Amino acid sequence: MLDCSTIERYKFKQNIMKDRQDNLNILLKLSKNPKATQRKLAQELGLSLGKLNYCLKALKNKGLIKINNFKNNPNKINYMYILTPKGIKEKSKLTFDFMKRKLKEYEDLKNQIEE
Repeated sequence: MLDCSTIERYKFKQNIMKDRQDNLNILLKLSKNPKATQRKLAQELGLSLGKLNYCLKALKNKGLIKINNFKNNPNKINYMYILTPKGIKEKSKLTFDFMKRKLKEYEDLKNQIEE
């Protein structure tokens, strides 16, 4: 039987993996469309606007993205999200980790089918 701490560790690990997946998805979207609005990004990613805003601020604080507004634009709500070199490196690492996880899942399923 699993004790409470084992279940809590599992949930914690699942939350970390979900956050990493959200970060990867955001970085991938921003690298393709740095001028996308938060509303459009949130819609495409299936996140609430608040969650996306929280994630963008966290990515900025980690130094993975720069957030610039268009200074000469009278509409100050337009921003451009630029991946920093550190952000590009993190995107690559997260992509590699994702592929590694999926390959392991594939191998596990393959082994289960063969049994």
